[in-house]
Amino acid sequence: MKKITFLGAGSTVFAKNVLGDCMTVDALQDFEFALFDIDKERLKDSEMMLNNLKQNMNSTITIKVYQNRKAALSRAKYVINAIQVGGYDPATITDFEVPKNYGLRQTIADTLGIGGIFRNLRTIPVMQDFANDIKEVCPEAWFLNYTNPMAVLTNIMLKEGIKTVGLCHSVQLCASELLESLELPKDNIQWKIAGINHMAWLLEIKRNEEDLYPEIKKRAKEKQKTTHDDMIRFELLDKFGYYVTESSEHNAEYHPYFIKSQYPELIANYNIPLDEYPRRCVKQIDDWKQMRDDIVNDQNLSHERSHEYGSYIIEAMETNKPFKIGGNVLNTGGLINNLPENAVVEVPCLVDANGVSPTYVGDLPEQLAALNRTNINTQLLTIEAALTKSKSKIYQAAMLDPHTAAELSINDIISLCDDLIEAHGNWLPEYN
Repeated sequence: MKKITFLGAGSTVFAKNVLGDCMTVDALQDFEFALFDIDKERLKDSEMMLNNLKQNMNSTITIKVYQNRKAALSRAKYVINAIQVGGYDPATITDFEVPKNYGLRQTIADTLGIGGIFRNLRTIPVMQDFANDIKEVCPEAWFLNYTNPMAVLTNIMLKEGIKTVGLCHSVQLCASELLESLELPKDNIQWKIAGINHMAWLLEIKRNEEDLYPEIKKRAKEKQKTTHDDMIRFELLDKFGYYVTESSEHNAEYHPYFIKSQYPELIANYNIPLDEYPRRCVKQIDDWKQMRDDIVNDQNLSHERSHEYGSYIIEAMETNKPFKIGGNVLNTGGLINNLPENAVVEVPCLVDANGVSPTYVGDLPEQLAALNRTNINTQLLTIEAALTKSKSKIYQAAMLDPHTAAELSINDIISLCDDLIEAHGNWLPEYN
């Protein structure tokens, strides 16, 4: 029996989306869904939810819970990764609260910035453990990574020799949500996106060969006269010429222009939601108490296939019917010429029985490549820090981060890193 293993299966809502999607696919009906999570209670919730879905969708898949990770991975053909190391409490709280002692504020802190660096450092060893298990018990498996920070963690798995693609939903939703926000029709559009995860660029957007960018820019400039939730992206569009895939709250902390203690008025001017991710985590924890009854115990639970790429990738590989995705892959051979070859980039990819085949993009407009490189610098130094267990590389990664460097002196950055290493304690034993 073919097998899809879900690591972090206690993420019940996400498991519903991705594995529920798989239940809608005829070609996957004889698969085993192998569930693994270190949180046994949440794992049990996901098992109950998926069994309800299976019954209501008349699916013939097999659902099996594992207490041992290596057993869950054994013979897997596909591995879906959705873990979070350290959780909201204490790790995410630490990532936000310690930098505040230095006046450094963040919005999401799961991709770049000082929070993204430390999220990487505590997650990379776990990913390396996954890679070791995969090489031993399912060496040909495809690893579908949904865990952030996407670029670094995908890079780590590729360095370990694991067949990996990083997946994010911001690509497939970018164009339609942009048009909807500007009250433009979404039918018959064609678009092209490339860059890096959370900072990929809408390079082209057309309807029946008509370039939609002139009208988009006109409406976006008009909308900036009012307060709304996408002000950072519209500002980047105005100043750099292209729309970026990921949200304004994310991009507020990827650049040195927006969250500045010297100019506190920028927070209101750009409607920047500081501490957004902790608020979101608290709300999700509170909401789960109600959602648990609605999702886990609902005997009539149903599901419609979502926009997540996971099920479409597996279906394309199983049926050899090609499917196009925006995937995170190594920039091998210069898929994007003016970005480093050792970086992970987000580019159009074709998926079929041969696996994931990235497409050549060429040069990004130089201003976009330059913005990407500011983030890639920190990503690559974070990888070096993790692989060499070097504190100096952590410092360098932080000193090269655009937002951190714009706010803090070199000495304060080093001191902040030391404080975070100490505060994270057992999550970062190699550096203490």
